[in-house]
Amino acid sequence: MREVGCPEEDLFSFLLSRRQEDLGYRNILSSMCTPPHPVAARAHAMFLETNLGDPGLFPGTAALEELLVERLGTLMHFPKAGGYATSGGTESNIQAFRIAKKQKPVKSPNVVVPASSHFSFQKACDILGLEARTVPLDSEFRMDTEALDGLVDKNTVCIVGVVGTTEYGVVDPIASLSDVAEDRDVFLHVDAAFGGMVVPFLDRPVPFDFRLPGVASVSVDPHKMGMSTIPAGCLLVRNPEHFSCLNVDTPYLTVKRECTLAGTRPGASVAAAVAVLEYLGMDGMRAVVAGCMENARRLIDGMETLGYPRAVTPDVNVATFSCDRVPAGWRVSRTRNGHMRIVCMPHVTRDVIENFLKDMSDTNA
Repeated sequence: MREVGCPEEDLFSFLLSRRQEDLGYRNILSSMCTPPHPVAARAHAMFLETNLGDPGLFPGTAALEELLVERLGTLMHFPKAGGYATSGGTESNIQAFRIAKKQKPVKSPNVVVPASSHFSFQKACDILGLEARTVPLDSEFRMDTEALDGLVDKNTVCIVGVVGTTEYGVVDPIASLSDVAEDRDVFLHVDAAFGGMVVPFLDRPVPFDFRLPGVASVSVDPHKMGMSTIPAGCLLVRNPEHFSCLNVDTPYLTVKRECTLAGTRPGASVAAAVAVLEYLGMDGMRAVVAGCMENARRLIDGMETLGYPRAVTPDVNVATFSCDRVPAGWRVSRTRNGHMRIVCMPHVTRDVIENFLKDMSDTNA
């Protein structure tokens, strides 16, 4: 640390130089995040100093968190869902596993996850001492539910299904998982961190949420397709009482018990998430999702015209291809199977898609 402080002008010149080293979103095609909606940025600035870790000091912000849970619970077809704002899918998934483990205390607990599951589940298993049992995928990269029988047993505390897989953008057969969860009396957690803000706004949304009786919890990330500021996730549970098993005493705060994983929690991104949902409404979100899905279809058509077949037809706005080349200046990613992966977020506009396809065509010349 400096002995004498830095002049403000010098400080911000230094910060700007570092910020300019960051990549601009325009040519980033691999991210499941996107620049925040202008109303999110404005709301975030209003709530910069708020701390939901001590909610009695910020009752207005705490009320916004309750509103966010109610809005997302309604979107998941259960307005009375319990929930709280997390830092994102990783925290939500860890907390879901904590709840599931405490609901079924067994000596050697295991969890059953698809091979497509997010790496946060590896972290959760490591932290909580859970055995992870991996379900293989079918030809379309969805969980192969026929393989569940040999994996779910009396020590299984949780089954996981994914809505909008990170790599291929497909939806696992959640309805079948719900049947298994009910039949085996096992906690079913749905990781809808990405797809939870996409699938409900499609023309023909496949059931994946609390409409299915076996679903016990759902994670949703407003800082992805919800265009909120980072970090903004949410964990929802069918039975609000499940959070009580996570409570710890907090005697010196304005609340005497807390179930959250983090102590200090930002209120700004919660306000930002609420702002976007309220500003856009269902119609606005449908329009955003429709645009992203149309751009994904255009990208797939264009890539296949150039001779790069899709790896799978996605359910959400993630496109993957058998393609080993990338034009200069573009950032894509690769799946573990080596497929090119592009996420058609709101910043990936039609012009961006057309420019990318033109550059792909030029690389073929």
